Amino acid sequence: MAVPVKKTSRSRRGSRRSHDGLKRISLATCPQCNEPTRPHHVCPKCGYYKGREVVAVNAD
Repeated sequence: MAVPVKKTSRSRRGSRRSHDGLKRISLATCPQCNEPTRPHHVCPKCGYYKGREVVAVNAD
């Protein structure tokens, strides 16, 4: 069984884990209803994407 020869330092361990953290999601405003939405996704409030209605949304 493989056993490490030396202890891994906190700096080296932290450098290896530097990309494991959670990223913030980027938001863009919908040009139709000015609600924050994910880029390249259909707006969940109005159902528009790239200036045309893709999904019919019920107005409750």
